[in-house]
Parts: sequence; C-alpha cells; structure tokens
Amino acid sequence: MSHTNVVKGFTAVFFALVLLVAATGCSSMNMGGNKSSSPDTQPQTRETTAVYYDFKDILIPKELKVMDGSTVVVSTPGYTSGIIALKGRIESRSLFNFFSNNMIKDNWNMISNIKSPASTIMIFQKESRWAVITIREKDFNTYVEVGVAPTLGKVEPVPESDLFN
Repeated sequence: MSHTNVVKGFTAVFFALVLLVAATGCSSMNMGGNKSSSPDTQPQTRETTAVYYDFKDILIPKELKVMDGSTVVVSTPGYTSGIIALKGRIESRSLFNFFSNNMIKDNWNMISNIKSPASTIMIFQKESRWAVITIREKDFNTYVEVGVAPTLGKVEPVPESDLFN
C-alpha cells in the first residue's frame, strides 16, 4: 500500500469522525430540524434522584442501594418500623445535608446529631415515632442505616429553645 493511499484513507476516516461529532453536537443542541423550543411543547422529563422505600416519609438518595441481608422492616396495619441498611458511594457530608433538608420537609424534627471522623448519627422525632440515621464511610463506600421505632408512652416534643441548652 502506498503512502498516498494511507494518507487518503486516514483523511477520509478523520473527516467521517468530524462529521459524526458535529452531527451529534447539533442534535443535542436541537439544531437537527425540530424548531419547536417552547417549554410548553417539549415534554419535561426529570430523573428521580431520591426514592421512598419502606418508610413512606423518609427520602433516600437513589445512589444508596438497600442491603437486603442487613435490612429488617416490620409492617403492621398503619405502622412500619425497623432498620433499612444501605450502601453507596456518596460523601458523608453530602448525605448529612440531604437528610437534614429532606427529613424537615417530611415533617420530622431534628432532635440531635453527633459527628465524628468515623460516623455521623442523626436523631429525628415525629408524632409517635423516632428515626435514627447512622452514616459511616468505610472501604470506598458509605454505609447508612435508617432506623424507625415507635415512641414508648406519651412523649411531648422538645421545644427548639431547649434542644441546645
């Protein structure tokens, strides 16, 4: 094969790749022929980033996967309690922020939290239940346990002014 044929072949492959990249870029920028760019005519799809598992008022990031062998959930009519064990690759600080924000949105009251280099424990209260979320980083993964238990007896919510005194 002559040097000229090699150069021509390389040039043809190079231009084919450039055209392919350009066509892909144009289609992702909506330059491929669909002129409608109104938000009302475009279907809005948003990927879910968090889900509710057994506890219908505790949101879990989708990056965390349930560890079936370590999860125990007991459901009775009108009540669910137990521990959901999860594992994923998320920084513990990000998880702390996620649970702090979303538990409050789901009407949980943060009672306390404990942070150490090895783990974080978050305690929440709601009507007649308690939730304890433990976050630990280990071996390239973060392990989370979400425990929910009923309140034994009548417990009044702790006023926020008394929480940190």
